[in-house]
Amino acid sequence: MKQSLELKLGQHLTITPQLQQAIRLLQLSSLELQQEIQEALESNPLLEETEDEGNKSESNDGENQSGDEVIRATDTEMEDGAPNGDPETDQEWSDPFDLPVAPASRNDNSGELPDIDSRNSPEQTLQDHLIWQMQMTPFSNRDREIAMTIIDAIDDDGYLKSPLKDLCDTLSEDDDEVEVDEIEAVLHQIQNFDPLGVGARNLAECLRLQMRILDPDTPHLEHARAMATEENLALLASRDHTQLRKNLKLRQEDLQGAVQLIHQLNPRPGSGVNAPQASYVIPDIIVKKVKGIWRAELNGEVSPRLQIHKQYEKLIERGKNSADNKYLQEQLQQAKWFLKSLHSRNDTLVKVARQIIDRQRAFFDHGPEAMKPLVLHDIAEAVEMHESTISRVTTNKYMLTPRGVFELKYFFSSHVGTADGGTCSATAIRSLIGKIIEAESVDKPISDSKIAQMLGDQGINVARRTIAKYRESMNIPPSNLRKSLV
Repeated sequence: MKQSLELKLGQHLTITPQLQQAIRLLQLSSLELQQEIQEALESNPLLEETEDEGNKSESNDGENQSGDEVIRATDTEMEDGAPNGDPETDQEWSDPFDLPVAPASRNDNSGELPDIDSRNSPEQTLQDHLIWQMQMTPFSNRDREIAMTIIDAIDDDGYLKSPLKDLCDTLSEDDDEVEVDEIEAVLHQIQNFDPLGVGARNLAECLRLQMRILDPDTPHLEHARAMATEENLALLASRDHTQLRKNLKLRQEDLQGAVQLIHQLNPRPGSGVNAPQASYVIPDIIVKKVKGIWRAELNGEVSPRLQIHKQYEKLIERGKNSADNKYLQEQLQQAKWFLKSLHSRNDTLVKVARQIIDRQRAFFDHGPEAMKPLVLHDIAEAVEMHESTISRVTTNKYMLTPRGVFELKYFFSSHVGTADGGTCSATAIRSLIGKIIEAESVDKPISDSKIAQMLGDQGINVARRTIAKYRESMNIPPSNLRKSLV
C-alpha cells in the first residue's frame, strides 16, 4: 500500500466556547442565571457589579444635607446657648449618652431585622410533631419503643399503611415477643394526637376519628358516621347517590346533610404539618400598557448589572509575558465574552417577547378566549432565528402581565378549524370549556358530547375526543364524577 499526501477543501461547523456559553445562558431560567452570574463574579476578578448611581447620589446628598443641618443647628445652639459650666445644659447634653441600651434580641420580630434563626431552621415534619407529643405522653419504655415504630410507619398524609402484623414482626426481632394487641393499644393512644385522624389505616377510619370529637348534637352526625365505611365511601366517590341512599335508607335531605358534613373533614390530616415549600417565579419580562400600546421590557431585578473592573484592567500591560499579566488578559477576555453573551440573551428575550405581544394582542385586551394560534416557526421567521433558539428562549421564562404571570410557552398553541374556514387556538378552546363547565348545574353536569355540540353552535368544530383531552389537561373530571349533592 503506497503512502501519499492529498489536499482536500471542505466546510464544517464548529461550535466555539463563546457560542456554547451564549447558548447555555440563553436557556437558563432567571434563578439559574443569578447563580451563574454569582459564580462568574466570584471566579473572575475582572467582573464587578455596578452600583446604582442614582441611589448613590441621593444617599450622598442626604448625608451632606444632614451634615449641613447638624452644623447649622450646632452653630445656633452655641450662639443662643447657656454659659459654659451650666449644670442644666450639661445634663441635657449628657442624658442621651448615659441612657442604658437594652441588648438586641436575635429573635425579636418587632424590629426591622429578619428572624434569621427561624428562617434557616429546618421545617418540622409530621414525625417530629408526633414524637414531640409522644414524649409528653406517659408511656412505658416498651410502649415508647412501639410508638416510635408506629410513628416511623406513618406516611406524610398521616396514614398507617403497614399492617400491624408486620410491625409486630419488626418489633419481635430485637426485643421480646410483642403481641398485636399491644401495638393496637399504643396505636389508639397515637390516634388521639394532633392532627385529628392521624394514625388511621384507611379513609373511613380517618373520618370516624375526626367525627369522634364532634358535638353529639351536630346535625346529621349519625348519618355521616354510618356513611364512613369503605363501601359507602366508594359509592360516594363514584357519585352513585341512588345506591348510597338505598344502603343507608336516608332521604335526599338527610343524605345531602351527611355529605356536607363529610366534606368538612380532612381526608389527609398529615398534609397540614408537612406543608410543601412554596416556589416563587421571578418574571423575566414585564408587560405594560403605555398610551394604549402594549410594551415589553426586561425585568431589571432579574440579574445584577455587570461591568469590567477598571482598576484591574489598568494593571494589564501590553507585550508583557509574565504569568500575572497573562492571567489578567485571559480573565479580561472571558469577562468580555460573558458580558456579550449576557447582552445577547437579554436582547433575544426582548425581541421574542415583543413579537409574542404583537401577535397575541387580543389576549391582553380580551383574555384567553381571544388567544390566536401560534407556533415557534412564526416567531422564528419574524426575528430571523432558528426554531431551536426560540424554544430555548421560551422555556422557563416568564412574563408578568396585568392578567397574571405566564410562561412564554403558554402563548404557543395549536389550532382547530372553524365553520367559516378560520382557525381557533387550543388555549381559547380550553378557556371556553372551562367557562361552560363552571356555569353548569352541579346536579346535572354537561357531557363532553354536549360541550362539543355547544362549541359547534359557535362555529368551532371540535370532536368529543378532543374535548375529553382538553378537559383532562385541565384536571377536570368527567361529567359522571362532577355530579354532586352540594
